[in-house]
Amino acid sequence: MILQMMRKNKSLFRKILTSYRGDSLNQYELLVDEAYNNGIEVIEKRFNSRSKGLCKNNKLGISKDIPTLREKTCVLAEELGHYYKNVGNIVNLKIVDNKKQEYHGRLWGFNKRIGLTGIIKAFNAHCTTLYDMAEFLDVTEEFLSEALNCYKSKFGTYIKVDNYIISFEPCLSVLKMF
Repeated sequence: MILQMMRKNKSLFRKILTSYRGDSLNQYELLVDEAYNNGIEVIEKRFNSRSKGLCKNNKLGISKDIPTLREKTCVLAEELGHYYKNVGNIVNLKIVDNKKQEYHGRLWGFNKRIGLTGIIKAFNAHCTTLYDMAEFLDVTEEFLSEALNCYKSKFGTYIKVDNYIISFEPCLSVLKMF
């Protein structure tokens, strides 16, 4: 009976378990919970390819071979982005429309895990290196670097956010305006 209830309402079960354990959900669990609340099933499995994540219909596959929870969370965020932003099979990135959809799915994932406000929060936390920022934001350095490149291609050399200027060239810098 309990197993049937777990299968039907994984989100509720996760919340009950968390309150019983007395700790909070980690970022990966929060994304899984968001997915389930939106009718998306997240399945962890071994792939026959080097893919880390796949999206098909309302199912997201996350590779069991991903070594860290941090990387797994980044992959899940990107796959959620593909679910929300893409249409059809975009595996062939030689097709221009598929490249655009890949970009939009990844951008959604970057915004979900980092965003421009995350860059500002890292600045206010005195993060001075890519490693420090990645640790603070709980993402991989590779994910952060790809996000910064994506933001640079979207916004250009700089963008103003509230009382801050985020500059992407010649290197990442954040300026607070008074």
